[in-house]
Amino acid sequence: MPLQPSMTQYVRLGVVMISLVLSGCMAQQSDLKRTEKDFKNQLSQTSARQNQEISTLREQELPRLRGELEKALHLAKDLQGRQEDFKYRSAQLEQQTKKLEQLAAKLEADSGTRYLWVQKSFETQDAKVSARLDEVAKAMEALKKEVIDVVQRTNESITKRVDLKLDEQRRESAENSKKGEQVSQKFIQFNQALTGFREALTGLNDRVGEGEQVSKNLTAKIDAAAQAEDLNRSVASLTKALETIGKKITARLDEQDSRIDALAKTVEHVSNKPAVLQQGAKSAQQSTASGDFTPEGGGLSASPPESETTTARATIVPPQESPKFEPLQSSSDSPDRARYDRLLTMFRDGDLEGARQGFAGFLSEYPNSSLAPNARFWLGESYYGKKDFQKAIDAYDKVEIDYPSSEKVPAALLKKGYAYLAMKDLKRAHSAFRQVMTLYPGSAEAGRASDKLAQLKEAR
Repeated sequence: MPLQPSMTQYVRLGVVMISLVLSGCMAQQSDLKRTEKDFKNQLSQTSARQNQEISTLREQELPRLRGELEKALHLAKDLQGRQEDFKYRSAQLEQQTKKLEQLAAKLEADSGTRYLWVQKSFETQDAKVSARLDEVAKAMEALKKEVIDVVQRTNESITKRVDLKLDEQRRESAENSKKGEQVSQKFIQFNQALTGFREALTGLNDRVGEGEQVSKNLTAKIDAAAQAEDLNRSVASLTKALETIGKKITARLDEQDSRIDALAKTVEHVSNKPAVLQQGAKSAQQSTASGDFTPEGGGLSASPPESETTTARATIVPPQESPKFEPLQSSSDSPDRARYDRLLTMFRDGDLEGARQGFAGFLSEYPNSSLAPNARFWLGESYYGKKDFQKAIDAYDKVEIDYPSSEKVPAALLKKGYAYLAMKDLKRAHSAFRQVMTLYPGSAEAGRASDKLAQLKEAR
């Protein structure tokens, strides 16, 4: 049989259980105390916060709310006062409107009477004004008749003077046409002579080519001969002579081109002179018809405008040639013209240094003169004659930059190309010649530039 537990064992087990239950109860009591303390602390903190918030409400919010209530009460009282004032003013406005209606009725009655009075006064004034206008119209008709008579008399005298001037201008135009025909005939003859000279030049060039071929044959033979040095010297002298002849021929061609240009300009001037005279006559007739002629002025001026001779293109020449010159005018025209003519004469006589200094002084003294571009160009020519090619190029550039509309610009560009050739700067010389050809295709300088470019291509 199994053994049954004894009472002591049960007692021990009970004691153990009781001890365990007592220990658990003690732990729960300690936890409850802790939670109670924490809860009391939280209650104290929340009560402190609530007390603080209540104190802030009492100190700050309540006074602000009281102030706002007082403001609202003050505004309500103010609105009540304004409302009463508005009622008072509305009553006054009603009284004023009644008074205005009464005044309007009075004004309507007064305006009717005044309108009748004004209408009567206007009728009387209209009668007076119409009578005055009739008197003025009669006086204007009398004055118009007198003016017409005076204008007819002055027109008759003016037409007589204009007829006399027109007869004189017709005579002058007939003489100028005759001179123009003579110049044109001379020009034709000169062209014929020039064509003959060019044909002779072509024949001479053929001969030069034959001479060169002969010289080549001679040099081939001389290489085999014993007297080679003497024959080479003779061939060299022959080639030098041919070169000098060619240079002289080109110089003469340039001179003839310049003369052709001068003749063409004179022909154009002479051919344009009759047209200028006719225009002057037409303007005189128009001025007499419009009544702008003054008898004290001495009549109409029949003299044509003077042509500016200094703007003629200068002939540009290679470095070894003598410079071409412009035609001179009388030195009594202006001081800048007189000084310019003296300096140009100095340059012609070969005083390059004096001309250089003179043209520089001219430009500083007369910077706005119409002859300033010409003086700048001849300053470059004086440097060119002294073989100071860089300063000459600077002067030619200033002609192009400072006076782009001057007729000296193509000549300055061409001479700049020659100066670059003298400095052996072929690239810039080519560009200068091409610039002349592209910017001034119909000028004589463009033809010379194309000839020079052709010569440079053949030399290559």
